[in-house]
Amino acid sequence: MLEKITGTFSSIVKTLSGKSSITEKNIEETVEQIKMALLEADVNLRVVRRFVNSTIEEAKGEKVLKAVDPGQQFVKIIHDKLTAMLGDKKTDLALKGPDTQSVILLLGLQGAGKTTAAHKLAAKLKKDGRRPLLVACDLVRPAAVEQLCVLGQKIDVPVYKDDQALADAAGKANPKVALRVANGALTYAKKNGLDTVIIDTAGRLQIDGDMMEELVQLKKEMNPVETVLVADAMTGQNAVDIAKSFDEQLGLTGVILTKFDSDARGGAALSLKSITEKPILFIGTGEKTEDFEQFHPERIAGRILGMGDIVSLVEKAQETVDQEQALKMQKKMQRNEFTLQDMLEQFEQVEKMGSMSKIIDMMPGLAGQISEAQLGQGQEAIKHQKAIIQSMTYKERLNHLIIGPARRKRIAKGSGTSVQEVNKLIKQFEKTKLTMKKLSRNRGAQAKMMNQLAGMDMSQLQNMKLPGGMQLPKGFHF
Repeated sequence: MLEKITGTFSSIVKTLSGKSSITEKNIEETVEQIKMALLEADVNLRVVRRFVNSTIEEAKGEKVLKAVDPGQQFVKIIHDKLTAMLGDKKTDLALKGPDTQSVILLLGLQGAGKTTAAHKLAAKLKKDGRRPLLVACDLVRPAAVEQLCVLGQKIDVPVYKDDQALADAAGKANPKVALRVANGALTYAKKNGLDTVIIDTAGRLQIDGDMMEELVQLKKEMNPVETVLVADAMTGQNAVDIAKSFDEQLGLTGVILTKFDSDARGGAALSLKSITEKPILFIGTGEKTEDFEQFHPERIAGRILGMGDIVSLVEKAQETVDQEQALKMQKKMQRNEFTLQDMLEQFEQVEKMGSMSKIIDMMPGLAGQISEAQLGQGQEAIKHQKAIIQSMTYKERLNHLIIGPARRKRIAKGSGTSVQEVNKLIKQFEKTKLTMKKLSRNRGAQAKMMNQLAGMDMSQLQNMKLPGGMQLPKGFHF
């Protein structure tokens, strides 16, 4: 995500970090590079001017020009300005207590991913301990109700629908029918103790009077705690213009940006808060239900600058890694009992965390530095390695020493690879085992390190020093 702008900003940060002194000329040249990067990213012109002016003003102060680490001080200013542009801090949904109903009204144009976002939001809230209800109030788009029902069933969240309403609406905006469905859903939620009502409303290919009238009526009647626009991040400035139009007529409380993983430029994310004054609440980062993240401005700013996002990476690992399984794996490594079956399970654990590109984005110094072609080759290599191990018998996975030439030939044929690739994997595995054996010799130091990591809280993780000799300015956070 945001590959283009991340590549430029990462290069700027590397250049600045190595400077022992900063001059006004350095500042002006750097800010000009930033200005061009933001304009190429389709960031609103007014936002760019504001960013450039405030950055120059602060960077030319005595504090930076004569600082002990002026390069790092300048980087911190850029980070802070980017964070402010993105919204300063994360914004939580203003939900009521579990003993009553909180209504969330989702709005948006057709094609923005509103129905998909509705089910992802429901899944997240359910995971957080809420009891959500999805409401099929999009009576205009063909199959919208059926789509929501399928998605609701997938995450085991009830969906309220009114089959007669579809016939009554006849594919057109109809405030009376939409209100009937919404009121019926609210009654259903109260009866069944469901505390969060997520209403998926009708959209259009463009904003029109009929659609707006239906939405105005729904908002007035439902009195939602959140009126959220679902916008396509890839549309850049169009997403900002759409948000302005919806806000003027309905009063938005926030935005969900979908297809954020496919957005190489970042114009929508970098312009929305400054232009509309509405926070970005969540971002859609893929097609899976779990590809849905709360928007943290300071973390996204870190990713754009190529500094990664260690906190999100740790949170992702905590969500996907089975702690009991991880402990068993650790003990196996200490006893030098690591097998090809364990290697396969580790590949599968990494896959649960998301695509390699998402993981790379979160790793300090790597975001924007690895091309799509290289990532593709890496993912393809992992697929081949998995296929090779899966073509082995369980006995072979537990003891690779029994895999002779005839077995290797059979495994290559079964996995659609070559004998050379099978040999390469086994050599790689043996090398990994040898490294683990060396590490296990110093169990005391290893245990001490593991205990230190286990005892770290989130604030300590945020202040970890980065690998590769990179350092962050004092008081800097991802």
